[in-house]
Amino acid sequence: MKYILMLFGFLVINACTARPQTASNTENTIKPEKNEDGEWEIHVLDSQYDYFLNAIAKPMSMYSEGYLKNKNAFLVSEWNSYYFSGRYRNIIESAIEYNPQEKYGMTFNYRLYQVFAYVQWKYGLKMNGLSGAEVR
Repeated sequence: MKYILMLFGFLVINACTARPQTASNTENTIKPEKNEDGEWEIHVLDSQYDYFLNAIAKPMSMYSEGYLKNKNAFLVSEWNSYYFSGRYRNIIESAIEYNPQEKYGMTFNYRLYQVFAYVQWKYGLKMNGLSGAEVR
């Protein structure tokens, strides 16, 4: 059975300089997206993710935004290296575009961080940026 993990939708980031990207490079890249209120959102298309957030994940109050931002930068880099090397193809189906300089907000950073904890919990994928204590 092939697991499909969709982390979040598309992002519209206004950058000062545009980078030319080929269709094959952007096709499998997941980008953050702003909602109508201008807040960053993550959409996870897995029915157990909400259960994980509510019942298993540590609460948001246990983290600082700076901690989550640093961890996310490291974990996204690790995730993308797995994707581009072809490791864990049955779990990691796309790269993640994340800019640590962007002010995504506490909720976004928490939910992104919990995506990595969720993948570790559900699929057993050990990531170097997470410890076993990340879930209750």
